[in-house]
Amino acid sequence: MEGFFDEATILLGAAVIGVPLAARLGLGSVLGYLLAGIAIGPLLHLLGVEAETLRHYAEFGVVMMLFLIGLELEPRILWEMRDKLVGMGGLQIGLTTAAVTALSMLMGETFNMSLAIGLILALSSTAIVLQTLSEKGLMKTPGGKATFSVLLTQDIAVIPMLALIPLLAMPELPQLDASGAIVRPGLDGEEHAPAHLSLLEGLPGWQAALAIMGVIAAVIVGGTYVSPLLFRFVHMAKMREIHTATALLIVFGIAYLMTLIGLSPALGAFLGGVVLASSEFRHELEANVEPFKGLLLGLFFMSVGAGIDFRIMIDNIGTVVGLTLLLVLTKGVILILLAKLFDLRRRDRWLFTLSLAQAGEFGFVLVSFSQQENVLPDRLSQTLLLVVALSMLLTPLLFILYDTIAHRLGEHTEATDVHRHHDEIDEQAPIIIAGIGRFGQVVNRMVEMAGLKCTVLDHDLQAIELMRHFGFKAFYGDPTRPVLLHAAGLGTARVLVVALDDKQATSRLVRYARSQRPDLHIVARAQDRVHVYELYQAGADDIVREMFDSSLRAARYVLENMDYSEFEASEVERAFYKHDRMTLRELAPLWDPEKTLRDNPAYLARARELNKVLETALVTALEVQDVENQEHVSTVPKTVD
Repeated sequence: MEGFFDEATILLGAAVIGVPLAARLGLGSVLGYLLAGIAIGPLLHLLGVEAETLRHYAEFGVVMMLFLIGLELEPRILWEMRDKLVGMGGLQIGLTTAAVTALSMLMGETFNMSLAIGLILALSSTAIVLQTLSEKGLMKTPGGKATFSVLLTQDIAVIPMLALIPLLAMPELPQLDASGAIVRPGLDGEEHAPAHLSLLEGLPGWQAALAIMGVIAAVIVGGTYVSPLLFRFVHMAKMREIHTATALLIVFGIAYLMTLIGLSPALGAFLGGVVLASSEFRHELEANVEPFKGLLLGLFFMSVGAGIDFRIMIDNIGTVVGLTLLLVLTKGVILILLAKLFDLRRRDRWLFTLSLAQAGEFGFVLVSFSQQENVLPDRLSQTLLLVVALSMLLTPLLFILYDTIAHRLGEHTEATDVHRHHDEIDEQAPIIIAGIGRFGQVVNRMVEMAGLKCTVLDHDLQAIELMRHFGFKAFYGDPTRPVLLHAAGLGTARVLVVALDDKQATSRLVRYARSQRPDLHIVARAQDRVHVYELYQAGADDIVREMFDSSLRAARYVLENMDYSEFEASEVERAFYKHDRMTLRELAPLWDPEKTLRDNPAYLARARELNKVLETALVTALEVQDVENQEHVSTVPKTVD
């Protein structure tokens, strides 16, 4: 028991130290776990248990990961993405597998081994790539969306790969130990592994097939009809830990059923996740399983790192580095051809190519699985693990290379990249709304309620699809692109509403629209006072600070609850509003984009003078209101909201 606590402390300590350091360096959590395993295994020899034994327990993390992937993949979503999944993702996997298989055979490997290597290296790192794309804000770009589609296809493809690899097994394949001697199973003094219980043992082929279909049908029916009843029953206990136990029971129960019929437990977990993706308990399942998945998967990656034989690395450093560079180059050529085939342009093409040019964390899973199934010998497995790990270590460098390329292409993208994917705009309206977030949605709904038509543009595909679900027509595309603006009717529109989230994009769009249409009325959303000045110089007619009107309302409510009458509060609000607009007009010419507000003496002096005027204006407004009340004059305040 003491040994168990020692090893658990070492593993957890290595994870707590290694993963944050790797994340701080931009390497990602997967590489953090991998490097932590390398540190406590081959380098410091702190791990007392065999890495292979540890990996058997850690593989539960892989089962849980595939279950969670299945939970994210509703059948409806998969059907909607079928073109990219089958087209772009399917071609990437097929072409890369074929190319790597051919190269492996040229290097003298058998077809079975070469095909297994091709399948393993066709995958990319979902964990590293998606995390990096999210951190850099690239997920919503065409290149980011194409990358996500391919990664999703790869995650799904792991399931048939797990089913295919055992068919490549070669019982006669010798396993070599570290010294190069042949290890014959069953003759090395170790006991044979106990036989697993199997429902198919002794059954003829047709009965075995029926049993497999029956178990899969039971998983589908159980997930659809039985799991809701189970969760409602468990909910009666009102104990959080029982909900967690139920989630784990579902995952491991399905995985165990798959082992009874000779299928991969990961396949069963994935199938169970897809079945439960539409369940009302989906989010609860995710919340309960996620912590276990993260820890066990991290343990798996640490076990992989601990099991890497650096003697092979040192003895074959040239081979490992050469194979890694050859893999990145081969995948890069295939990816850039696919990017051209699917009409990705310039920066998106490079993002797509450099994001997916490495091997992935599922490669560790498949290498381990192939070794267990007697498809790959031990020495070749160790070399593949080193190639996968080294290619993943190169991923941050590939993204740095992308940043350099994107920066060089940035000045010419607007002028030359006119074929980027966007919706074909088939109608024009007198009002153009650029940006359909919370701000733009309210503008659009109110204007259309008044009976006017708008042409709505946004580069957020999810927002566009949400608008369409509610019956509003909107077009997908970057509103700052001149081609798209003119297609939307910039030449004939009467009003342009700029409601983008990006300050720089808003100013750029206003400036361009004003240069093209001096007579166009431009209403622009500003994020703060300084942004108002920028938009004023850019040529906007009406500038609306996104939080200003709501702040006025909130202040009015405060006054009404501090013994001000509704009319008095409204008068204060109106006076403040008029003064603020006057202040903006007075200060806008004094604003200098080259200086901060603190470093602009003329601006600061005038602002102090105007603040004193505000105090006088508020006092005057209240005094006038008192006089009017005494004279019983009825007035209607001007509406602000």
